Amino acid sequence: MIVFLLFGAKKLPEFARGLGKSLGEFKKAKSEFEEELLKTEKETMSNASTSKTEVRPSPELSQPIDVEVEKTADSKTEDK
Repeated sequence: MIVFLLFGAKKLPEFARGLGKSLGEFKKAKSEFEEELLKTEKETMSNASTSKTEVRPSPELSQPIDVEVEKTADSKTEDK
C-alpha cells in the first residue's frame, strides 16, 4: 500500500517488473555461486585422495643421541 502511495498507479507495474528482474538475477548469481563452490569442493576432495603422501621421520632423527654431561664441582664431590 505504501509503495502505491509513494510511486503512484502508473509507476507500480514498472517497479514490480524491476523488482522481479532483480530477484531473478539474484537467484541466478546464487545458483552459480553454489555450483562453483561444489565444483571447488569436489576438486579439493579428489586432489586430497590422489596425493596422499606418507610422512616418515628422517633416519638421522631416529638414531639415539649420545649426550655428554659436564660434571660440575658439586657432582665431582658426590662421585667420590
